[in-house]
Amino acid sequence: MKAGRKKQLLTEKEAEIMNMLWDNGPLFIREIVALYPDPKPLFNTVATNVRTLEGKGYVGHEVFGPTHRFYPVVKREYFREKSFAELVKNYFSNSYKNAVSALAEENKITLEELQEIMKQLQSKKKD
Repeated sequence: MKAGRKKQLLTEKEAEIMNMLWDNGPLFIREIVALYPDPKPLFNTVATNVRTLEGKGYVGHEVFGPTHRFYPVVKREYFREKSFAELVKNYFSNSYKNAVSALAEENKITLEELQEIMKQLQSKKKD
């Protein structure tokens, strides 16, 4: 990622393609299309999405004769961290405490899981 350049969050379609690239390594467009469940998207639709990702600086390519093989330029962790931070900022008043509270209130996280997280935090404080 270039210094000073703000990366945008991924659309749902872009995230699908990035996950395919992260999980499977460099891929040709036809290989990306083949990874989709039926009904598969059109080749040109996938190619357009990949080129958009490339334009945003998320994907690079290698030339193989008349075709290109695409690979991720940024790591999955970058998007996980950025996406979670944006979620917390936009929906939980920039409070991670509010985000965890919402998970607990909606029974999306158990008391045991919260206790495990507390143990992990305490262990990190000791290091």
